[in-house]
Amino acid sequence: MFSRSTAALLAPLAALTLAGCGVNSIPTAEEDAKARWADVQNEYQRRSDLIPNLVSTVKGYAKQEQDVLVRVTEARSNAGRVTLSADQLSDPAAVQRFNAAQAQLTTALVPFRQLQESYPDLKSNTNFMALQSQLEGTENRITIARRDYNQAVQAYNTRIRTFPDAIGAKVLYGAKPMVPFEATTPNAQTAPTVTF
Repeated sequence: MFSRSTAALLAPLAALTLAGCGVNSIPTAEEDAKARWADVQNEYQRRSDLIPNLVSTVKGYAKQEQDVLVRVTEARSNAGRVTLSADQLSDPAAVQRFNAAQAQLTTALVPFRQLQESYPDLKSNTNFMALQSQLEGTENRITIARRDYNQAVQAYNTRIRTFPDAIGAKVLYGAKPMVPFEATTPNAQTAPTVTF
């Protein structure tokens, strides 16, 4: 049997061993990545909330551009139907479906910039300009949130694959790598062109 002095010496050693295996750092990294994903979803929701206001403002000026408005409304609806919970972040197919729906909405929004060139009155409408500015700011926020998410995923994935945390990741948590955000369109590096 162990004596009290042996147990007293082994307790700190056991704590150091467990700490070295990622007992606390793995869940911390996982929660950080999930929190960054929540930030991405928050920005997508912000964009989704702005779109109806932008569409109704443009409708008053561009009745003949109904086609553009219908595409944006449909893309917003489709993007809202595809959800991705933090628990699905290790499922590449679920992440890809979500990213594809959001990319369709982003692509559908491009014609709004063209509308403001086609309708000089729309350009001077303060509601349209404010909403357009908010939408552009939201797109920038989405980009930053995606970047922050990818950095958190990289830190988590690195942690669960490197020694000594890999031991705790496999044994204690059954940790799986999370999927980083990736562009879903093959020509994502090229700005889309829109013509009327």
